[in-house]
Amino acid sequence: AKRPTPLEMSAISMIRAPIARASAAARTTRQTSKSRAPVRGVSRDVRAHEYGASSTSFYTTTEKQDSYPSLENILERHCADEKLRKVIVEMLECCADITEALRSALVTVEGSANTFGDAQLSVDVIADNLMWDCVKTSETVAYGASEEEPVVVQCNPKGEYTVCWDPLDGSSIVDNNWAVGTIIGIWDSTSGTGADGLIGATGRDQRTSLVALYGPRTTVIVALDDGVYEFSYGCTPEGCQLPDGTFEPWICTRTKITINETSKIFSPANMRAAQDTEGYKNLLDYYMDNRYTLRYSGGLVPDVYQQFTKNQGVFSNPTSKSSPAKLRLAFEAAPFGLLVEKAGGKTSDGVTGGSILDVQINTVDQRTALCIGSAKEVERFNATVLGK
Repeated sequence: AKRPTPLEMSAISMIRAPIARASAAARTTRQTSKSRAPVRGVSRDVRAHEYGASSTSFYTTTEKQDSYPSLENILERHCADEKLRKVIVEMLECCADITEALRSALVTVEGSANTFGDAQLSVDVIADNLMWDCVKTSETVAYGASEEEPVVVQCNPKGEYTVCWDPLDGSSIVDNNWAVGTIIGIWDSTSGTGADGLIGATGRDQRTSLVALYGPRTTVIVALDDGVYEFSYGCTPEGCQLPDGTFEPWICTRTKITINETSKIFSPANMRAAQDTEGYKNLLDYYMDNRYTLRYSGGLVPDVYQQFTKNQGVFSNPTSKSSPAKLRLAFEAAPFGLLVEKAGGKTSDGVTGGSILDVQINTVDQRTALCIGSAKEVERFNATVLGK
């Protein structure tokens, strides 16, 4: 074969050099990605008028803090009950496990169905199994119940709490890689009739509740003694590095969150009910006529969680003859209700107009209508849809 000339050799070197550098950079990236080094944010000056963004987009106004308190620090100062602190930590550790599992699991049909006949997805089963592993090995949990199979199961006879959960709310949108979440309500095991801490109890009897949101980041809102706090998992901001070079697994990113009385954000679920519920149709027309901003994904967790980040919002899910309500009282409505009311918001049971927290749990799989969020908007729902 003809040997390349010096000029050709020079040209080949010029081509190969960038490829070699890119390959080396890729190898370095793969090697260093396993270590959790802090990621520095890039400051950008983004103005709404430059991109034609609407003034109703509600961008965040949260500014970076010099440091963030740890989970342990916040619980010691804002949760007086030591045993309650322990069960909160156990639930957060499980949410961390679910986070890691979701990052590596494919979304496929598992080949099984839950008690409602819904096909279970691989991620549903993974999340539910992790929750069961948590409560069955817990020192604090006496009884557990999952939305996937709503039966109260005894865990630790010496435990003090009854824990109910929806392991992965948003199964219908998780295959889109949209945000989903875990909802957890915690009662004393002696609540209600005293048989299992659930039957005969109300949402107001809850000792605490937690909602985890799995999106680009994992964040969890928790009801503590003096308000609602948000914790973020796996973040590496300055000031949160531990002496051994690792980072706090959970840091507190929002404290004493409040939900404003008024809102311009609406999340309308069960819109089919508007076909035979004139009041709901009128309410939806009101939102549109008054240029409210629609923020609705079809997932209960992201659709209600945004009320804590935007400090406003209303989620409505009424009931009607042709489109009855499907939300579970113990697994979804009551835990979220405690958080929203703790943050200054309001709830409606969608029938009497009373608080969802005052509805007695008579069956494990009890269904309910719900309106939840900014107080004035829930009052508008009660007046327009229920005539209350």
